[in-house]
Amino acid sequence: MKTVLIVLAVGLAAALLLALYVRHAPTDAARWHVDPKTAERPGKGGWLVRPEGGDATAGVWDLPPAEVLARFDALVRAHPRTEVLAGSVAEGRITYVSRSDFWQFPDYTTVEAVAVPGGSSLAVLGRLRFGQSDLGVNRARIQGWIDRIPDT
Repeated sequence: MKTVLIVLAVGLAAALLLALYVRHAPTDAARWHVDPKTAERPGKGGWLVRPEGGDATAGVWDLPPAEVLARFDALVRAHPRTEVLAGSVAEGRITYVSRSDFWQFPDYTTVEAVAVPGGSSLAVLGRLRFGQSDLGVNRARIQGWIDRIPDT
């Protein structure tokens, strides 16, 4: 019985340490604040949206790129557990960190608006920091944001 309690205590301590590390590990903004137009496809656990060469395209808005980026930024800032890591609308590129509800695993999303024939589109790169799969969370989150950008 004593051995079982020790094993349980060690397991609980390990889970608590993991939770603390995931929530408080330092983030190097330069590592995540990269150009989504030229970034490599992220593979499992990531999602890349851009006019060409991504996992999907975002569509085209009949608006200037800065306005599309500002609308995207407003939606993202209203999303729970999401904050700006680096960049701004004025800079033309923004990287956000979104954290999962319970464990607070960080996912990083970088966005730029780009001029395309007919208006503007988005280049959005989403990736996870820990693990190998996010069960489609980045894809769903990014697509949800894109789908809610108003046309006018």
